[in-house]
Amino acid sequence: MAEFHYVAREFSGQQIQGTITAASEREALGSLAAKNLFPVSINLADASRAHQANKRRRVPARLLTVFYTQLSDLLRAGVPLLRSLDLLVRQTRHMTLKMVVQEVRDQVADGTRLAEALRQHPTVFNELTVSMVRAGEEGSFLEESLQRIADFTEHQEELKGRVAGAMAYPAFLVVVGTLIVVLMLIFFVPKFEPMFDTMRKDGTLPSATIILLWFSNTLKSYGLLILIAMAVAGFFAQSYFANEIGRLRLDEVRLKIFGVGKVVRSLAVARFCRVLGTLLKNGVPILSSLNIAKDATGNKVISAAIAQAADHVSSGRSLAQPLAECKQFPPDVLEMIAVGEEANNLEQVLVGVADKMERQTNRQLDMVVRLLEPAMLVVMAGIILFVLIALMLPIFNSSQTMAN
Repeated sequence: MAEFHYVAREFSGQQIQGTITAASEREALGSLAAKNLFPVSINLADASRAHQANKRRRVPARLLTVFYTQLSDLLRAGVPLLRSLDLLVRQTRHMTLKMVVQEVRDQVADGTRLAEALRQHPTVFNELTVSMVRAGEEGSFLEESLQRIADFTEHQEELKGRVAGAMAYPAFLVVVGTLIVVLMLIFFVPKFEPMFDTMRKDGTLPSATIILLWFSNTLKSYGLLILIAMAVAGFFAQSYFANEIGRLRLDEVRLKIFGVGKVVRSLAVARFCRVLGTLLKNGVPILSSLNIAKDATGNKVISAAIAQAADHVSSGRSLAQPLAECKQFPPDVLEMIAVGEEANNLEQVLVGVADKMERQTNRQLDMVVRLLEPAMLVVMAGIILFVLIALMLPIFNSSQTMAN
């Protein structure tokens, strides 16, 4: 709920003002209409503005890990969900997380399921968390689901830390190298341009030098406009990728990037297999399990492919064949799923597949990160070499002409 400050008129024409509590501006307008008031203006109160701003802030993963672990421990100890959330609200010191947990508690008290309450806060609880909680509620193993989310969040943060550490030096090279190249193009290269005027008029200026001078003049004349255009393009790209269609396109691109696409697919398949195996192990029917597990992949393309496969499973076919037709699963994974179905131990096979693919993904990710450093070095060296060759080539040609 939020507080809105309003200015309205009564039937008599008298103008009044005050505050009203509502879930949205539309609901506030409806409440005013029910009181026979005609709104002139309505705005969020200052406290509610601060509250909404806090809700948009993200919560550090380490705090979320503690929250999931504590909630799991409380539920495992037999403490009811509402009381557990009350305890966590009182213990939490981070203001954003405190407000979010309080709102989740209030929604659960009103009869909303925990997964749906968490879904209302996408900046704090991601799709995997919501799917795992939903799975735990469906299969009556919420404590285990929350502990798995905590373990996964911690593992993901360790992975991010390792990648960030490995990327620090390559990122430093890119920033420093780009800065050096830009400074050379803006301040150093133009000093050579008068020397090349004669060769430009004679048509003997090398193509590489012409391209270099064009880049230099463009950056010198329109550098600020280019920066502004890049910032605007980044803003619109962020807005586009925030909606469903944009997210789908982005996930398609991620799957096609050389090296990275394989890691993204392996991680998505591992998540799906782990959630599906856990659900089946706890007695959730396969169709319900598929509908829940598909949202845990973190990739819209693979989720859509799994949803299509689930439709075929509902018509009586096995799981392996429809998954093979969607062409998003590795052949060895499909073979293991088929064997698990024949041996009637699919849930154990799926968990084993998830473990195997997570180990494989870690190896692939380490390899990609190790390859980035030499790749960036080669790219930056190539750019600087091009600049030097483009500057020196006309001088060599002039010296050779004079010698002849």
